[in-house]
Amino acid sequence: MQTIGERLEEARKKKGLSLREAAEATKIRGDYLQKFEGNQFDIGLTEIYTRGFLRSYAAFLKLPADRILQDYSSLAKPEARPRHNREIYGRLEVSTSTPVSDETAPTPAEEATSAAPPPRPSTSRSRTVSSLPTGPDPAVIFRYAKWAAAAAGALVLLLIIKSLIPTSKPTPATPPPAAATAPAKAPTLGLVAENPVQVTVRKKNADESEGEILFSGMLSTGETKTIPRPGALFIEASAAENVAIEISGKRYNLGQLLGKGYQRGQLPAP
Repeated sequence: MQTIGERLEEARKKKGLSLREAAEATKIRGDYLQKFEGNQFDIGLTEIYTRGFLRSYAAFLKLPADRILQDYSSLAKPEARPRHNREIYGRLEVSTSTPVSDETAPTPAEEATSAAPPPRPSTSRSRTVSSLPTGPDPAVIFRYAKWAAAAAGALVLLLIIKSLIPTSKPTPATPPPAAATAPAKAPTLGLVAENPVQVTVRKKNADESEGEILFSGMLSTGETKTIPRPGALFIEASAAENVAIEISGKRYNLGQLLGKGYQRGQLPAP
């Protein structure tokens, strides 16, 4: 079975094109195309640019781009090894009755003692001879009566005060409003002018042709422009080294991406 590089090289040679002619037609650096044909896909760029350039080159050579990308993805993914998860389950034992051990079992002597009726109290009465009265002390009774009356008065006073204070019913707590689901942000492309530069960004149609213009204008030094990124784009600059693009918070110099001497290139879909 042919490798990706062999298929690309064979298709290019059938067209009768050199690497330089293919690079000029696709706006992709010749050293990138040479590495692709040599099955070397580490070209020093992010994965999104590598896949985008590989797709554009395959489409230019009239090869099935989706099949090429699928074979490229299979090269980067190692075989998944099955993992065996072992789960250990414990055992729960519930005892419905508590057995009596031999040490705590009552002896025959203890059983006989517990079964015997309790002894009857002695019926003998002690006789006390006293000439003093045996009733309660009136002073103690009077003192306890005062304490009881004071406690009762305090309780009555507390009930009266409580009845005069209006009781307010607690206000039910209002549930917080449900948080609105934030809509997903559409992908965008940032243009940052490092020096004055004329930039034109066009939408790329499905048939690889140029579509509508998303932005076209002059950017002064330090000026930033954010434009929508609905799919693959064509980017053209008067001086590619004077403009940088921002994607997902990362900044890339357009001149370094396109290569020396190139002022026009393609940006793959997000």
